[in-house]
Amino acid sequence: MLDQGAPSHDRTATAPASPGLAARLMRRKPVERLVAEGSHGEGGALRRSLGLWQLTMISIGATLGTGIFVVLGNAVPKAGPAVTLSFVFAGLTALFSALSYAELAGTIPVSGSSYSYAYATMGELIAWVCGWCLLLEYGVSVAAVAVGWGKYLNELLDGTIGVTIPTALSAPPGDGGIFNLPALIVVILAMVFLLGGAKESARANTIMVCVKIAALILFCAIGFMGFKSGNYAHFMPLGMAGVSGAAGTLFFSYIGFDAASTAGEEAKDAQRDLPRAIMLSLVIVTALYVLVAAVAVGAKPWRQFNDSEATLAQIMKDVTGQGFWGTLLAACAVIAIASVVLTVVYGQTRILFAMSRDGLVPKVFARVHPKTGAPRANTVIVSLFCGVLAAAIPLGQLADATSIGTLFAFALVNVAVVVLRRTRPDMNRTFRVPLSPLLPALGFGFCVWMMGSLPGITWIVFGVWMAVGLVFYFVYGYRRSRLATGENLVMTAEK
Repeated sequence: MLDQGAPSHDRTATAPASPGLAARLMRRKPVERLVAEGSHGEGGALRRSLGLWQLTMISIGATLGTGIFVVLGNAVPKAGPAVTLSFVFAGLTALFSALSYAELAGTIPVSGSSYSYAYATMGELIAWVCGWCLLLEYGVSVAAVAVGWGKYLNELLDGTIGVTIPTALSAPPGDGGIFNLPALIVVILAMVFLLGGAKESARANTIMVCVKIAALILFCAIGFMGFKSGNYAHFMPLGMAGVSGAAGTLFFSYIGFDAASTAGEEAKDAQRDLPRAIMLSLVIVTALYVLVAAVAVGAKPWRQFNDSEATLAQIMKDVTGQGFWGTLLAACAVIAIASVVLTVVYGQTRILFAMSRDGLVPKVFARVHPKTGAPRANTVIVSLFCGVLAAAIPLGQLADATSIGTLFAFALVNVAVVVLRRTRPDMNRTFRVPLSPLLPALGFGFCVWMMGSLPGITWIVFGVWMAVGLVFYFVYGYRRSRLATGENLVMTAEK
């Protein structure tokens, strides 16, 4: 079988001159080759077992919970009651990018998400940069979410058996602790589920998603009883700068809606279901975020919010005067945040799977276990790395670092959808971004605006991360890339 991405030529003809450095950095992988290679891995293909319902639950599972259960305490002091507006701005930014994701996911239904889309449209170097940003997005967000899990676990333990895990073992260095053991535990639990295969993991995730939606609806019902309109008397006390700064932090809450796009090779009908799952999950998540934030600020003065407590559980206690409701919400939050960890680790492993199949990272990440259909070594390596990171790094620093990497990757997706429209207008698209290129341009602009609102230290961390990534690419990936070596994965897998 001939490589669909490589043009045929007469081997006896005079060899053409070697392409220059710029041409090699911009080499693209044709969409047809990406799709063809999607059926093959180093140790076998991923299994197509996920329908629309499971894909939507993966997106909701990866998104819903983090911002409202964990990051809300960080964002309210930045924006005051106008934090609800910050959620709307963050949601709009996510929406514009979600439209682009939906079109590309239906057009290029493979694992790899925006990394694969960039490879097909803007070339290998840009794809690498995008993939490296996704590693920051998924890997670090797993750690950040896992850090927040420990707060609610302590709230649950305190309300049920009257004991808590000592600070030394429940907080990372810099937050008064030595090692965050709960954060490591929740990542290991996610790893165990994922090693069972995508279908089994999706089933567990669906149950956890239903629990957390029920918990947030319960919070709104009880929190509304303590609602005080006076808490909104000064709606925007810190001005628009506060709103945009909080929106940049809260964008962390929307990380994960693109998780369905990493399941392109495990969806039963990827071209039909992926766009639907992405848009449906974003609408549900945004509505719940705005509603819960509005009730939370109405029930508790904004100056009393902080990042050192399980915010929603504490509000439940304050409103009812009873510890039972706060304990119940803490139990739901423990389940909810665990589902975020599960689905984000899933997305991270599939990104690395795609990059490994292209030769840009070691082959071990593309080996699929023949019995479960899961990339076993990949899952273990990613889980252990994220677990140790979660146990050693404070949440606030992680959240902002994750946001900037995500915003950069989303900006590239908005560019990619316009490029593919111009270079391959004839391709079958099951979903099309309306008013293109206007809406992708707005998506790109919103991403850049929010990146600019993040603090300087976050940009320094991002710059260092990108420098490390470029060094790795030129030392390893540049020469080992399948496009560079001419290795044909389809032929190799079929022999």
